[in-house]
Amino acid sequence: MRIDQAITLEDLRAPLAAFWPVSGAKIADICERWDPVNGSPVFTIRGTYTSQGWTEWTQGFQYGWAILQYDASGDERFLELGRRGTVDHMARHVSHTGVHDHGFNNVSTYGNLRRLMLEGRLPANPWELAFYELALKTSGAVQAARWRTTHDGPGYIYSFNGPQSLFDDTIRSVRSLSLGHLLGHVLMGENDERISLLRRAVEHARTTAKYNVFYGEGRDIYDEWGRCAHETVFNVNDGRFRTPSTQQGYSAFSTWTRGLSWIMSGYPEELEFLDVVPDADLEPLGGRAEVEAFMLRAAKASCDFYIANTASDGVPYWDTGAPGLVHLEGWRDRPSDPFNPHEPVDSSSAAIGAQGLLRLGRYLTARGDADGARYTAAGLTALRTILSGPYLSTDLGHQGLLLHSVYHRPRGWDLAPDGDGVPRGEAVMWGDYHLVEAALLAQRMLDGGPYPTFFGPR
Repeated sequence: MRIDQAITLEDLRAPLAAFWPVSGAKIADICERWDPVNGSPVFTIRGTYTSQGWTEWTQGFQYGWAILQYDASGDERFLELGRRGTVDHMARHVSHTGVHDHGFNNVSTYGNLRRLMLEGRLPANPWELAFYELALKTSGAVQAARWRTTHDGPGYIYSFNGPQSLFDDTIRSVRSLSLGHLLGHVLMGENDERISLLRRAVEHARTTAKYNVFYGEGRDIYDEWGRCAHETVFNVNDGRFRTPSTQQGYSAFSTWTRGLSWIMSGYPEELEFLDVVPDADLEPLGGRAEVEAFMLRAAKASCDFYIANTASDGVPYWDTGAPGLVHLEGWRDRPSDPFNPHEPVDSSSAAIGAQGLLRLGRYLTARGDADGARYTAAGLTALRTILSGPYLSTDLGHQGLLLHSVYHRPRGWDLAPDGDGVPRGEAVMWGDYHLVEAALLAQRMLDGGPYPTFFGPR
């Protein structure tokens, strides 16, 4: 990736101004035409959103997108779409015991609505706020109950694959536990044991940083600073580490870039959470210095790997070890090419990763770390790319907002419209949502508005 060191937030003013009307038209069309009886919208096929039964992890992005559109525009019809969708359809996600996706569904909806009320963007209503907070407390506890312990002490929230499986994705659901803790909640276990949501949040983050993120320390012959394994597999009998793995990447020893982007965005957000946690709460967990250090190391390593292994414009291919990349000589040194006949790009990874880069850059800059400017510039570089063609779709006949995203390359779920078999030209719900979320973050930073965080004060 070639970071534009001269880029500023001001360079995004015009692209953002053009972006919000397009975003609003797309989410209004989706909400008007989508029938929830069909499940959740997942990806587009020939420009129309459709579902894909696997797990229902994208519904919160649909209604969360509408809420974010209200946040950016002040148009109350989007607030109504998001709020009504949350009330009518999201309760089952709050109590869903079978997934690792609570951060995606519940924080994107109940969390955004709570944030807006605390910011004064919604009229103060104690009972409405209590409704959002009860949902977030319950979600955090339900997610924390999906727990296994490792042989060497800490534990992890296991994925829908089963108790042996630790996914990168779940670092984005740790914020459900973090919010629950801030709201004074605990998980109640057998014999009325009070289980700390903070402890489980930190332990999951520690286990992920240890096993899913690599640091060039020789764990295997493919160990490289910042490489990420999508999945870590443990022996469920004794909790010992067995092997890296993947569900949606090319191999256990390459890096699936969407999994990488979850790590990039998850750890900076948790570092922001630690800023509002008292030192005394962190003492039993190793102390503030140790907890912040392992999270910051994982954040920096993953962001560095992204920068080193992404096309020059900031958009990655779907996996850094994808076999067709051998035919794209010098792919790191030139702009991404979604129309190449060998391997798809994944613009959704860029939308998620750009937000991680911006949050990490802000975090470091606030602490006087000169590296903050580099990460901020990298985030702005990637965001500028996906706020324009060929990635941003301004065609109102296409429901997707961010084109050239992929869901599950190994299973062939994504539409490949040409004879080369390479998916292109379609959107995914998490890509669209995270582009809107990253755009809102940049808009707030540009305008000097309240920094968008789920961990604001009561």
